[in-house]
Amino acid sequence: MRRLLLSGLVVLSAVTGSLAQGTGAPVKIGIALGLTGSYAAFGAQVRTGAAQAIEDINKAGGIKGRPLEPVIGDDASDPKQGVSVANKLASAGVTMVVGSFSSGVSIPASDVYLDAGIVQVTPASTNVKFTERGHWNTFRTCGRDDQQGKVAGAYLAERFKDKKIALVHDKSPYGKGLAEETQTALKANGVKPVLYEGINPGEKDYSALVSRLKSAGVDVVYYGGYHIEAGLIVRQMRDQGLNALLAGGDGLAPKEFVQIAGPGADGTLMTFAPDPRKNPGAQAIVAAFNARGIDPDAYTLYGYAAVQVLARAMAETGSSDGKTLADWLHQGKTIETVVGPIAYDKKGDITRPDYVVYAWKKGPDGKIDYAGNELTP
Repeated sequence: MRRLLLSGLVVLSAVTGSLAQGTGAPVKIGIALGLTGSYAAFGAQVRTGAAQAIEDINKAGGIKGRPLEPVIGDDASDPKQGVSVANKLASAGVTMVVGSFSSGVSIPASDVYLDAGIVQVTPASTNVKFTERGHWNTFRTCGRDDQQGKVAGAYLAERFKDKKIALVHDKSPYGKGLAEETQTALKANGVKPVLYEGINPGEKDYSALVSRLKSAGVDVVYYGGYHIEAGLIVRQMRDQGLNALLAGGDGLAPKEFVQIAGPGADGTLMTFAPDPRKNPGAQAIVAAFNARGIDPDAYTLYGYAAVQVLARAMAETGSSDGKTLADWLHQGKTIETVVGPIAYDKKGDITRPDYVVYAWKKGPDGKIDYAGNELTP
């Protein structure tokens, strides 16, 4: 596998190819994620990707002869714990962080990182506010809710213009933000939702919500939130005889969604970025994951790319100082990553935002998956 990894590191060659040989003290890189809690599946994906990127970089000689040393923090996808983790990473001497997954954690944690001079690259936090506050230290390898909501709203308006559409969200910065952006896009396309509801995540019984959806005669339910609640809502809709289509955002991406939703997951629509596993520059990395029995789906490769972004900035500047790295990233230079080329604007957003619509469908093997089921180019 070592030969496969090293021969396939085309996306890392710009980082490691011209580095000086030698050894040096490790450079600490924080990995702040929800590794426990309700949404640990996402944290596990990002950690797997980031850890593999660090391993690959270190095997190829590190950054100017200095290996990367991960410092892991578990925020449990909780804002208060996220702030605590951010303070601990700052105290540990970290100057760069990959994370967090949740927007509700990344936003308050970024204030701590700002004060500590730490540059932060999130692989998954899509809430608009994360990069709209004028912070120099906030970057993403993913898109934003306004971009994702625009795609979702336009798609639903085009195909379900004469149907009754409801919007439901989990009240989180991510879920509510995505639902609001989708609502804005629907209205811009001449569609007024018949219902707008917030739920309490973590509950098991959403029968009251389903009853309201049935009473409103809803045909489509757009859900802003994560896969656990979405799966429960689908299952309970089907149990109560409501066959409305479910649509949602990238929070539905884990395979656990189908395990929770059951057969009712078939047909669910979801917005997400084009599948990075199909990126030609990522094939050797994907093959290496597969050889270990790992499918690098959803946000795995976005975690890998976040490490690549920071490594490239280190190689170009010869520094591990957070502000120095951020200043270089803001120049908008193209960085080749496993999710495709990334360049940043002055806010820290990627300059090539792209979302497509997927359908979760049952394949010939009887399994329900979204892979390969892109409905929009």
